Amino acid sequence: MKKNLLLDSFWRAAAYCLHPRVIALSFLPLVIMAVLAWVLAYFFWMPALDWMKTALASFTAINTFLAWLQSLGVGDLRSFLIPALLIVVLTPVIVLFSLILVASMMTPAMVSLVAERRFADLERKKGHSLFASVVWSVGASLVAVLILIVTIPLWLVPPLILILPPLIWGWLTYRVMSFDALAEHASKAERRTIMTKHRGPLLVIGIITGYLGAAPSIVWASGVVFAAAFVILIPLAIWIYTVVFGFASLWFSHYCLAALQDLRANEANPTSTSANAVSTDAPPLHNNGAINAPLQTK
Repeated sequence: MKKNLLLDSFWRAAAYCLHPRVIALSFLPLVIMAVLAWVLAYFFWMPALDWMKTALASFTAINTFLAWLQSLGVGDLRSFLIPALLIVVLTPVIVLFSLILVASMMTPAMVSLVAERRFADLERKKGHSLFASVVWSVGASLVAVLILIVTIPLWLVPPLILILPPLIWGWLTYRVMSFDALAEHASKAERRTIMTKHRGPLLVIGIITGYLGAAPSIVWASGVVFAAAFVILIPLAIWIYTVVFGFASLWFSHYCLAALQDLRANEANPTSTSANAVSTDAPPLHNNGAINAPLQTK
């Protein structure tokens, strides 16, 4: 059932991404983030580049390697490496801020859209307030950032950099968006039950969207290579982040509300597995209904 629910909620979320309301809402965080990114870049980009250049100069091995490449005619890679490293450092912050923005702005609207179109009769028990949702999101985000900082040295191992960040973002997405998807409709007990019973599929949704969230980094990094298109590529990357998280909120909304509906249906009409079971105390029957008699011994 969980597998069917996972796939069903996936294609429904993908279809809902074409809804005009979803498209319009995806641009709202973009406007805020674009203004914020411009302000930060205007005041802090050059000091940040200088700081990264100073930090890079302290690593003798890296400088030796770059000098060796330059001697081979590759050219001075520092002009590319320093902005690229700065982008690598800033990307998790942008992803985190995107998640919080979408959770606070888009997710409630996505939940309402899914509820009014699919679950209009589902009772709203209002188990958690907006304040509780914000506290939950901030708490989970701080935990995720702490885990990211602790695991940064492991990113130097080639396979782990492709595994650890999406896993961490997947866990964060699962914790934040599952909570927000159920906050309006589920009671506290129902929310705990669903997040425990469906932890595996919900974590899978989070991890998949975590990998999808890594894809826009290619567009983001291209702004360094194609400096002329920087003004276009960076907002495009931010918008893609927003669309990915909007899709994630739709996926979680469809899954969680369907799971909540099933939970209440099962509680209202519990199925008895013992009704059709044959009692182990009853003697076996022949086809004609006669009871097997014990064998007579002479």
